[in-house]
Amino acid sequence: MEQSNVEEGIFTTIEDYERLGSGNHGDEYDSLSSNRFRLLQGSGMRRLEEQGLEHETVANCFVSGLGSIGRDARVVAVHKNCSDSGKVAREEAFRIFSDAVATKCGGDANIKFGWYGAPVDDICQIVSYGFSRFNHKDMRSESLHGVGVSLCAARFSIDCVSSSAVDQNGLQHALLCRVILGKVEAIPAGSKQFYPSSSAFDTGVDSLFVPRKYIVWDAFVNSHIQPTYVVSFKAPRPKGAQMNMKSVNVVKPRSAWVSFPTLMLTLSRFLDPRKMSLIHKWHEDFIRNKIPRPQLINKVRHVAGDELLIAVIKKQRRKEVMQVA
Repeated sequence: MEQSNVEEGIFTTIEDYERLGSGNHGDEYDSLSSNRFRLLQGSGMRRLEEQGLEHETVANCFVSGLGSIGRDARVVAVHKNCSDSGKVAREEAFRIFSDAVATKCGGDANIKFGWYGAPVDDICQIVSYGFSRFNHKDMRSESLHGVGVSLCAARFSIDCVSSSAVDQNGLQHALLCRVILGKVEAIPAGSKQFYPSSSAFDTGVDSLFVPRKYIVWDAFVNSHIQPTYVVSFKAPRPKGAQMNMKSVNVVKPRSAWVSFPTLMLTLSRFLDPRKMSLIHKWHEDFIRNKIPRPQLINKVRHVAGDELLIAVIKKQRRKEVMQVA
Protein backbone atom coordinates (compact mmCIF):
# COMPACT_ATOMS: atom_id res chain seq x y z
CA MET A 1 0.00 0.00 0.00
CA GLU A 2 1.26 3.50 -0.73
CA GLN A 3 2.71 5.32 2.28
CA SER A 4 0.30 8.21 1.67
CA ASN A 5 -2.59 5.76 2.05
CA VAL A 6 -1.18 4.47 5.32
CA GLU A 7 -1.05 8.03 6.59
CA GLU A 8 -4.79 8.45 6.24
CA GLY A 9 -4.90 8.98 2.50
CA ILE A 10 -4.21 12.72 2.27
CA PHE A 11 -1.23 14.76 1.20
CA THR A 12 -0.78 18.44 0.57
CA THR A 13 1.05 19.87 -2.44
CA ILE A 14 2.08 23.25 -3.74
CA GLU A 15 -0.49 22.71 -6.48
CA ASP A 16 -3.26 22.68 -3.86
CA TYR A 17 -2.54 26.28 -2.98
CA GLU A 18 -2.07 27.40 -6.55
CA ARG A 19 -5.31 25.73 -7.62
CA LEU A 20 -7.44 26.88 -4.69
CA GLY A 21 -5.90 30.35 -4.58
CA SER A 22 -7.64 32.95 -2.45
CA GLY A 23 -11.05 34.56 -2.31
CA ASN A 24 -14.37 32.71 -2.44
CA HIS A 25 -13.32 29.19 -1.50
CA GLY A 26 -16.86 27.85 -1.68
CA ASP A 27 -17.10 28.62 -5.38
CA GLU A 28 -13.66 27.14 -5.96
CA TYR A 29 -14.63 23.97 -4.15
CA ASP A 30 -17.74 23.64 -6.33
CA SER A 31 -15.57 24.03 -9.41
CA LEU A 32 -13.02 21.50 -8.18
CA SER A 33 -15.79 19.05 -7.27
CA SER A 34 -17.36 19.42 -10.72
CA ASN A 35 -14.04 18.68 -12.43
CA ARG A 36 -13.44 15.70 -10.20
CA PHE A 37 -16.82 14.15 -10.97
CA ARG A 38 -17.50 15.58 -14.41
CA LEU A 39 -17.93 12.12 -15.99
CA LEU A 40 -20.59 11.11 -13.48
CA GLN A 41 -22.39 14.42 -13.60
CA GLY A 42 -22.22 14.42 -17.39
CA SER A 43 -24.08 11.09 -17.28
CA GLY A 44 -26.98 12.63 -15.39
CA MET A 45 -25.81 11.91 -11.86
CA ARG A 46 -26.44 14.47 -9.10
CA ARG A 47 -24.15 14.70 -6.10
CA LEU A 48 -25.97 14.29 -2.77
CA GLU A 49 -25.40 16.65 0.14
CA GLU A 50 -22.96 15.05 2.58
CA GLN A 51 -25.08 15.95 5.60
CA GLY A 52 -28.28 14.52 4.10
CA LEU A 53 -29.96 11.32 5.26
CA GLU A 54 -29.85 9.77 1.77
CA HIS A 55 -26.09 10.27 1.49
CA GLU A 56 -25.52 8.93 4.99
CA THR A 57 -27.68 5.85 4.39
CA VAL A 58 -25.92 4.85 1.15
CA ALA A 59 -22.44 5.62 2.51
CA ASN A 60 -23.06 3.63 5.70
CA CYS A 61 -24.40 0.70 3.68
CA PHE A 62 -21.22 0.68 1.59
CA VAL A 63 -18.77 1.02 4.48
CA SER A 64 -20.55 -1.51 6.71
CA GLY A 65 -20.15 -4.12 3.97
CA LEU A 66 -16.37 -3.67 3.74
CA GLY A 67 -15.56 -5.72 6.83
CA SER A 68 -12.17 -5.03 8.40
CA ILE A 69 -11.02 -2.63 5.66
CA GLY A 70 -14.00 -0.40 6.42
CA ARG A 71 -12.00 1.21 9.25
CA ASP A 72 -9.58 2.67 6.71
CA ALA A 73 -12.09 3.40 3.94
CA ARG A 74 -13.58 6.81 3.17
CA VAL A 75 -16.61 7.67 1.07
CA VAL A 76 -15.73 10.81 -0.87
CA ALA A 77 -19.05 11.37 -2.67
CA VAL A 78 -22.40 9.78 -3.39
CA HIS A 79 -24.20 10.56 -6.65
CA LYS A 80 -27.81 9.73 -7.47
CA ASN A 81 -29.13 8.79 -10.88
CA CYS A 82 -31.40 11.67 -11.94
CA SER A 83 -33.71 10.71 -14.76
CA ASP A 84 -33.79 12.25 -18.20
CA SER A 85 -36.41 11.15 -20.72
CA GLY A 86 -34.57 7.93 -21.59
CA LYS A 87 -34.01 6.99 -17.97
CA VAL A 88 -37.64 7.69 -17.16
CA ALA A 89 -38.59 5.07 -19.75
CA ARG A 90 -36.17 2.57 -18.19
CA GLU A 91 -37.59 3.28 -14.74
CA GLU A 92 -41.09 2.63 -16.06
CA ALA A 93 -39.87 -0.63 -17.60
CA PHE A 94 -38.37 -1.62 -14.26
CA ARG A 95 -41.70 -0.95 -12.54
CA ILE A 96 -43.64 -2.96 -15.15
CA PHE A 97 -41.29 -5.94 -14.84
CA SER A 98 -41.43 -5.65 -11.04
CA ASP A 99 -45.19 -5.97 -11.18
CA ALA A 100 -45.00 -8.88 -13.64
CA VAL A 101 -42.48 -10.81 -11.53
CA ALA A 102 -44.47 -10.09 -8.38
CA THR A 103 -47.60 -11.51 -10.01
CA LYS A 104 -45.70 -14.60 -11.10
CA CYS A 105 -44.13 -15.11 -7.67
CA GLY A 106 -47.25 -14.70 -5.58
CA GLY A 107 -47.05 -10.99 -4.88
CA ASP A 108 -43.34 -10.45 -4.10
CA ALA A 109 -40.86 -9.45 -6.82
CA ASN A 110 -37.99 -9.97 -4.33
CA ILE A 111 -36.28 -6.63 -5.08
CA LYS A 112 -32.85 -6.22 -3.48
CA PHE A 113 -29.95 -3.77 -3.68
CA GLY A 114 -26.70 -4.98 -5.26
CA TRP A 115 -23.23 -3.46 -5.82
CA TYR A 116 -21.38 -3.43 -9.13
CA GLY A 117 -17.71 -2.38 -9.16
CA ALA A 118 -16.17 -1.10 -12.39
CA PRO A 119 -14.02 1.68 -13.89
CA VAL A 120 -15.81 5.03 -13.84
CA ASP A 121 -16.08 5.07 -17.66
CA ASP A 122 -17.96 1.77 -17.61
CA ILE A 123 -20.24 2.97 -14.82
CA CYS A 124 -21.11 6.12 -16.76
CA GLN A 125 -21.98 4.05 -19.84
CA ILE A 126 -24.19 1.77 -17.75
CA VAL A 127 -25.98 4.75 -16.18
CA SER A 128 -26.53 6.31 -19.60
CA TYR A 129 -27.31 3.26 -21.74
CA GLY A 130 -27.74 0.24 -19.50
CA PHE A 131 -25.75 -2.99 -19.17
CA SER A 132 -24.34 -4.96 -22.07
CA ARG A 133 -22.40 -8.15 -22.63
CA PHE A 134 -19.20 -6.10 -22.36
CA ASN A 135 -19.94 -5.62 -18.67
CA HIS A 136 -19.41 -9.34 -18.02
CA LYS A 137 -16.36 -10.33 -16.06
CA ASP A 138 -13.76 -12.74 -17.41
CA MET A 139 -15.74 -15.85 -18.33
CA ARG A 140 -12.70 -18.04 -17.72
CA SER A 141 -12.84 -17.36 -13.98
CA GLU A 142 -13.84 -20.40 -11.94
CA SER A 143 -15.22 -18.08 -9.24
CA LEU A 144 -18.08 -16.93 -11.48
CA HIS A 145 -21.54 -18.36 -11.11
CA GLY A 146 -23.00 -18.45 -14.60
CA VAL A 147 -22.74 -16.09 -17.56
CA GLY A 148 -24.53 -12.81 -16.87
CA VAL A 149 -24.14 -9.62 -14.90
CA SER A 150 -22.99 -10.45 -11.38
CA LEU A 151 -23.74 -8.03 -8.55
CA CYS A 152 -22.65 -8.22 -4.92
CA ALA A 153 -25.30 -8.36 -2.21
CA ALA A 154 -25.72 -5.05 -0.37
CA ARG A 155 -24.00 -6.22 2.81
CA PHE A 156 -20.98 -7.56 0.90
CA SER A 157 -19.74 -4.40 -0.79
CA ILE A 158 -16.17 -5.60 -0.17
CA ASP A 159 -16.65 -8.08 -3.04
CA CYS A 160 -16.88 -5.25 -5.59
CA VAL A 161 -13.82 -3.28 -4.42
CA SER A 162 -11.30 -5.39 -6.34
CA SER A 163 -13.15 -4.77 -9.64
CA SER A 164 -13.36 -1.00 -9.10
CA ALA A 165 -10.56 0.71 -11.01
CA VAL A 166 -8.66 3.68 -9.56
CA ASP A 167 -9.28 6.82 -11.63
CA GLN A 168 -7.01 9.83 -12.26
CA ASN A 169 -8.16 11.39 -8.96
CA GLY A 170 -7.19 8.33 -6.93
CA LEU A 171 -10.84 7.33 -6.44
CA GLN A 172 -12.70 4.08 -6.98
CA HIS A 173 -16.39 3.84 -7.79
CA ALA A 174 -19.17 1.36 -7.05
CA LEU A 175 -22.63 1.35 -8.59
CA LEU A 176 -25.55 0.52 -6.31
CA CYS A 177 -28.51 -0.94 -8.19
CA ARG A 178 -32.02 -2.11 -7.44
CA VAL A 179 -32.35 -5.68 -8.68
CA ILE A 180 -35.49 -7.71 -9.38
CA LEU A 181 -34.52 -11.20 -8.23
CA GLY A 182 -37.88 -12.93 -8.31
CA LYS A 183 -37.44 -16.66 -7.68
CA VAL A 184 -33.75 -17.51 -7.46
CA GLU A 185 -31.82 -20.70 -8.11
CA ALA A 186 -28.36 -21.65 -6.87
CA ILE A 187 -25.67 -21.53 -9.59
CA PRO A 188 -22.43 -23.43 -8.83
CA ALA A 189 -19.05 -21.74 -9.21
CA GLY A 190 -17.59 -22.14 -12.69
CA SER A 191 -20.99 -22.76 -14.29
CA LYS A 192 -21.42 -21.69 -17.94
CA GLN A 193 -25.21 -21.40 -17.54
CA PHE A 194 -26.55 -18.27 -19.24
CA TYR A 195 -30.34 -18.50 -18.83
CA PRO A 196 -32.75 -19.84 -16.17
CA SER A 197 -32.84 -23.61 -15.85
CA SER A 198 -36.64 -23.46 -16.12
CA SER A 199 -39.45 -20.92 -16.38
CA ALA A 200 -39.93 -21.22 -12.64
CA PHE A 201 -36.73 -19.23 -11.97
CA ASP A 202 -35.80 -15.64 -12.75
CA THR A 203 -32.22 -15.07 -11.53
CA GLY A 204 -29.33 -16.91 -9.90
CA VAL A 205 -27.39 -16.69 -6.63
CA ASP A 206 -24.19 -18.27 -5.40
CA SER A 207 -25.96 -19.57 -2.27
CA LEU A 208 -29.60 -19.95 -1.32
CA PHE A 209 -28.76 -19.53 2.37
CA VAL A 210 -26.39 -16.54 2.49
CA PRO A 211 -26.17 -15.13 -1.05
CA ARG A 212 -23.20 -12.88 -1.80
CA LYS A 213 -23.72 -12.73 -5.56
CA TYR A 214 -26.80 -12.05 -7.64
CA ILE A 215 -26.64 -13.26 -11.26
CA VAL A 216 -28.93 -11.55 -13.76
CA TRP A 217 -29.10 -13.26 -17.14
CA ASP A 218 -28.43 -11.37 -20.37
CA ALA A 219 -32.06 -11.30 -21.40
CA PHE A 220 -33.01 -9.44 -18.22
CA VAL A 221 -30.08 -7.11 -17.48
CA ASN A 222 -31.84 -3.92 -18.59
CA SER A 223 -35.28 -4.81 -17.28
CA HIS A 224 -34.31 -6.32 -13.92
CA ILE A 225 -31.46 -3.94 -12.92
CA GLN A 226 -31.96 -0.26 -12.14
CA PRO A 227 -28.73 1.78 -11.56
CA THR A 228 -29.51 4.10 -8.65
CA TYR A 229 -26.43 5.45 -6.83
CA VAL A 230 -22.68 5.73 -7.40
CA VAL A 231 -20.36 5.74 -4.40
CA SER A 232 -16.90 7.25 -4.95
CA PHE A 233 -14.46 6.06 -2.32
CA LYS A 234 -10.94 5.34 -1.17
CA ALA A 235 -10.24 2.00 0.45
CA PRO A 236 -7.30 -0.32 1.12
CA ARG A 237 -6.81 -3.34 -1.07
CA PRO A 238 -8.70 -6.41 0.25
CA LYS A 239 -6.33 -9.21 1.23
CA GLY A 240 -5.80 -11.67 -1.58
CA ALA A 241 -7.45 -9.39 -4.17
CA GLN A 242 -5.92 -7.88 -7.28
CA MET A 243 -6.99 -4.27 -7.78
CA ASN A 244 -8.27 -3.40 -11.24
CA MET A 245 -5.94 -0.72 -12.60
CA LYS A 246 -7.57 -0.48 -16.02
CA SER A 247 -8.14 3.27 -15.92
CA VAL A 248 -4.81 4.74 -14.86
CA ASN A 249 -1.76 4.14 -12.77
CA VAL A 250 -2.06 6.35 -9.72
CA VAL A 251 1.10 8.36 -9.07
CA LYS A 252 2.13 10.79 -6.40
CA PRO A 253 2.08 14.51 -7.20
CA ARG A 254 4.90 15.72 -9.35
CA SER A 255 5.32 18.90 -7.28
CA ALA A 256 6.64 19.05 -3.72
CA TRP A 257 4.29 17.30 -1.28
CA VAL A 258 4.01 16.26 2.35
CA SER A 259 1.64 13.87 4.07
CA PHE A 260 -0.85 15.60 6.32
CA PRO A 261 0.28 13.92 9.57
CA THR A 262 3.84 15.04 8.82
CA LEU A 263 2.57 18.53 8.03
CA MET A 264 0.80 18.75 11.39
CA LEU A 265 3.87 17.53 13.25
CA THR A 266 6.02 20.21 11.60
CA LEU A 267 3.45 22.98 12.09
CA SER A 268 3.32 22.21 15.82
CA ARG A 269 6.84 23.66 16.08
CA PHE A 270 5.68 27.02 14.80
CA LEU A 271 2.03 27.45 15.83
CA ASP A 272 0.58 27.91 19.30
CA PRO A 273 -1.44 25.07 20.91
CA ARG A 274 -4.78 26.79 20.25
CA LYS A 275 -4.20 26.86 16.48
CA MET A 276 -2.88 23.29 16.45
CA SER A 277 -5.97 22.15 18.35
CA LEU A 278 -8.13 23.62 15.58
CA ILE A 279 -6.07 21.90 12.87
CA HIS A 280 -6.29 18.54 14.63
CA LYS A 281 -10.06 18.96 14.98
CA TRP A 282 -10.47 19.76 11.27
CA HIS A 283 -8.30 16.79 10.33
CA GLU A 284 -10.51 14.52 12.45
CA ASP A 285 -13.57 15.99 10.72
CA PHE A 286 -12.01 15.14 7.36
CA ILE A 287 -11.18 11.56 8.40
CA ARG A 288 -14.78 11.11 9.54
CA ASN A 289 -16.01 12.47 6.20
CA LYS A 290 -17.57 15.55 7.81
CA ILE A 291 -15.69 18.03 5.62
CA PRO A 292 -14.15 17.61 2.12
CA ARG A 293 -10.40 17.78 1.48
CA PRO A 294 -10.39 21.23 -0.19
CA GLN A 295 -12.24 22.69 2.81
CA LEU A 296 -9.67 21.16 5.18
CA ILE A 297 -6.84 22.68 3.16
CA ASN A 298 -8.46 26.11 3.11
CA LYS A 299 -9.02 26.07 6.88
CA VAL A 300 -5.37 25.15 7.51
CA ARG A 301 -4.23 27.88 5.11
CA HIS A 302 -6.28 30.44 7.01
CA VAL A 303 -4.74 29.51 10.37
CA ALA A 304 -1.14 28.76 9.35
CA GLY A 305 -0.68 31.10 6.39
CA ASP A 306 0.55 30.24 2.91
CA GLU A 307 4.12 31.39 3.52
CA LEU A 308 4.67 28.94 6.37
CA LEU A 309 2.89 26.07 4.62
CA ILE A 310 4.82 26.41 1.37
CA ALA A 311 8.10 26.65 3.31
CA VAL A 312 7.28 23.45 5.21
CA ILE A 313 6.39 21.56 2.03
CA LYS A 314 9.52 22.67 0.20
CA LYS A 315 11.70 21.84 3.22
CA GLN A 316 10.23 18.36 3.39
CA ARG A 317 10.90 17.90 -0.32
CA ARG A 318 14.55 18.94 0.04
CA LYS A 319 14.90 16.52 2.96
CA GLU A 320 13.59 13.63 0.86
CA VAL A 321 15.92 14.50 -2.02
CA MET A 322 18.91 14.50 0.34
CA GLN A 323 17.90 11.11 1.77
CA VAL A 324 17.63 9.63 -1.73
CA ALA A 325 21.01 11.05 -2.70
